[in-house]
Amino acid sequence: MNRAAMLAQLAGRSEPWDVVVIGGGATGLGIAVDAASRGYAALLLEQSDFGKGTSSRSTKLVHGGVRYLEQGNIALVMEALKERGILRRNAPHLVSDLPFVVPNYDWWEAPFYGLGLKLYNLLAGKYGFGPSSILSREETLARLPNIRMEGLRGGVVYYDGQFDDSRLLIHLAATAAEQGGVLLNYAPVTGLVKGGDGCVEGVAFRDAETGQAYEAGARVVVNATGPFCDAVRRMADPEARPMIAPSQGIHLVFDRSFLAGDHAIMVPHTRDGRVMFAIPWHGHVVVGTTDTPVREIPLEPVPMEAEIEFVLETAGQYLARPPGREDVLSAFAGIRPLVGSGEVSTASLSRGHAIHIDRSGLLTITGGKWTTYRHMAEDCVNQAATLGRLPERPCLTRELRIHGFEAEAGGHGHLRVHGSDAPAVLELARAEAGLGERLHPSLPYLGAEVVWAARREMARTLEDVLARRTRALFLNARAAGEAAPRAAALMARELGWDAAREAAEVAGFRRLAAGYRV
Repeated sequence: MNRAAMLAQLAGRSEPWDVVVIGGGATGLGIAVDAASRGYAALLLEQSDFGKGTSSRSTKLVHGGVRYLEQGNIALVMEALKERGILRRNAPHLVSDLPFVVPNYDWWEAPFYGLGLKLYNLLAGKYGFGPSSILSREETLARLPNIRMEGLRGGVVYYDGQFDDSRLLIHLAATAAEQGGVLLNYAPVTGLVKGGDGCVEGVAFRDAETGQAYEAGARVVVNATGPFCDAVRRMADPEARPMIAPSQGIHLVFDRSFLAGDHAIMVPHTRDGRVMFAIPWHGHVVVGTTDTPVREIPLEPVPMEAEIEFVLETAGQYLARPPGREDVLSAFAGIRPLVGSGEVSTASLSRGHAIHIDRSGLLTITGGKWTTYRHMAEDCVNQAATLGRLPERPCLTRELRIHGFEAEAGGHGHLRVHGSDAPAVLELARAEAGLGERLHPSLPYLGAEVVWAARREMARTLEDVLARRTRALFLNARAAGEAAPRAAALMARELGWDAAREAAEVAGFRRLAAGYRV
């Protein structure tokens, strides 16, 4: 992917686009992949970088949602479990199985959770990842050697999926481009273009890098901006009533020593009504999440003190070595665009998606969850084709392999997330002096990955590389800040930055990284 080439395609088109998608998160990119693969002319515009918002800040799970089973939302669980299986089949380089253990400290927990998780696995049908079973105390300790032993009776093991969210997002962008879609990051939509009848006929947007303004005609405009969807809806109708009840969730990242072995922990009930996970991820441990209703929706949300204390307290109830603030390597927050009103608890709201078409013809899709992004996109493009009177064409994404697909994706070490691109990244590391060296001793990432991100993955800023093309910021904020000068020097050489731009990138990223430290 190359941003200049994308701009050239945009400038060379005089006809309206079949579909213009606003928003470069999981939902928007899923729609771009679906629309482009059906042969529709698709343009996607993202105000910042792909995945800058919620889609890079998930719990890193591809799952059906045990909590939604307890809520009785069987349909959502079955849909998510099916999509989990489809995603693992289409992107095995990014999605893998992960065994979870629910530790039991009361006599009733083993039969209660054991039965529920057997049903969870049963609902997956042919898309199941593995059978659940009840564990003895000794078996639980063998799988979770770091679990708190006092009062432990046993556990229940079940299987779900794990992924790297922003890496999947970049590969979805590449897939959309391969299917003929045009995608632009740093292209904020500034308004909706309406015809004489008041219906939306396109969008006005700006290239944030040059300041140049553009208009793009469209047969259908899709608002897939997640937490920001109501703001876009107000561009069409200033009186539009809110569709979402935003909720903030945070995660804390620790050294791998806090959770030895290859099993994750799932705590079914916490005092805020959410499930708590402790998950091995990229050689570290991710613990979360919280559920805090919020009114403001910043592009860069910050963990609240009460949320940090809650996660530390809950983790300390289950880990043999309770983590403290000094152990937190990174703390990140994300905003969930839950469909509902602000009058109810966000923890009780469904993760089902909703599609709304307002009087101007703007199509909005919101809600849902990462796991179901493909099904959401299929539903949305079906509706968009009808709305825009596009020729009917079948959805192809159930069988569409995502960029980087490798049937045997177990090799390449940490470069596994590049899939079939990994050999090219390694070749780049060998071809140029210094590119085979790590950016920082505490991080696995190579200089070659910085160059690859700038050259082939439309990374435009230092943050793009250290937060989303690699996951340095999310794994260890201090180390990422220390790696910033070297990464910036590589990007400056690749993108032609002058000394002032290079210094500004380092300073800006270090300010950002400070917000990920507690």
